[in-house]
Amino acid sequence: MSGKLLRTVCAAALLAALPATPAAAAPAPPGSTVPELLAQLRTLYQQAEEASETYNATEEELKALTAETKKLTGDLTRTRDSLARARADAGRLARAQYQGRTDFSSSLRLLLARDPDHALDQHHLLRRAARERAATVARLQRGEKRADALATASRTALDREQTLAEKQRKARDEVTARLKDVEETLAALSDDEVEELAALEEAETADAQRELLATGDLTGSRTPSELGGEALEYAAGQIGKPYVWGAEGPESFDCSGLTSRAWATAGRPIPRTSQEQWRTLPKVPLRALRPGDLVVYFPKATHVAIYLGDGLVIQAPRPGARVKVSPIAANPLLGAVRPDPAARSLRTYTPPALPPGAAGGSDQGNDRG
Repeated sequence: MSGKLLRTVCAAALLAALPATPAAAAPAPPGSTVPELLAQLRTLYQQAEEASETYNATEEELKALTAETKKLTGDLTRTRDSLARARADAGRLARAQYQGRTDFSSSLRLLLARDPDHALDQHHLLRRAARERAATVARLQRGEKRADALATASRTALDREQTLAEKQRKARDEVTARLKDVEETLAALSDDEVEELAALEEAETADAQRELLATGDLTGSRTPSELGGEALEYAAGQIGKPYVWGAEGPESFDCSGLTSRAWATAGRPIPRTSQEQWRTLPKVPLRALRPGDLVVYFPKATHVAIYLGDGLVIQAPRPGARVKVSPIAANPLLGAVRPDPAARSLRTYTPPALPPGAAGGSDQGNDRG
């Protein structure tokens, strides 16, 4: 890919995905070497990924909180309706007592009655009425307490929603700023520098892959679980679709959007972000890695891919790139996790068919979760 085309693709992807951007950081200083430029780009990409990971996590938390607020509001409405009915019942009892319909005790009525059998029936009725009055008062008291508690919880949830919405906005602005920095850095490069960057990335990836394969950790042929195979089939079907930060399909993806959607489609929902996938899913050593497992990258677990087998992964690398097949060592490995640790591997397995050019383009991720 020529330098001009690469810059055009990156700029177009960024501009299509982003809202208005704040002031960008200064581009690389004149005279920077290609390795220095590559290091700066990686730093900017990783900063963007960390901010994006915060955005994605906040988005999930906000969704859950919105549902909780809706439920609390519904509970509060129903409780207030019940409370209004209890208050009406209590009002009727108070009026009956005020009008003298309950001025004598049931025992006194029984003593003064001319017809003991009739009075006894009245006694039972009065006792039942007394129990109903006590139950009405108790229900009224419980309703008032529950209404107060729900009103407080609802206000707290709404306040939390506003706080999260502001956090989400700041994370979005941070992502935007970092990606704008990347765009300006790329735009400042000459065609030759872009070509050198691509060659350097490719060489570094090849070296890292050779070193990893030399350890023997990935030797041997393994098969996925049934769900792992389905997740992998879904991921392979997304090859060629663009990377868009925060996207989880079906037309575009970021890295954890791809892995979470793949496993959800297979029937095993997993956390949305790469950090939560790393934190909550069972870890597996590389020597036990099987197709369908998730490979997590960078010290803060801010990039993730799905293992294809034979030392390869399917991933959504970074803005300007598309879902593709990459060497597993294209990015700094943190470890691997397995969404279905109790599931057995399939006895026989046919890997998904890959489209032509599935391995084309940049392999190195931008640390975005």
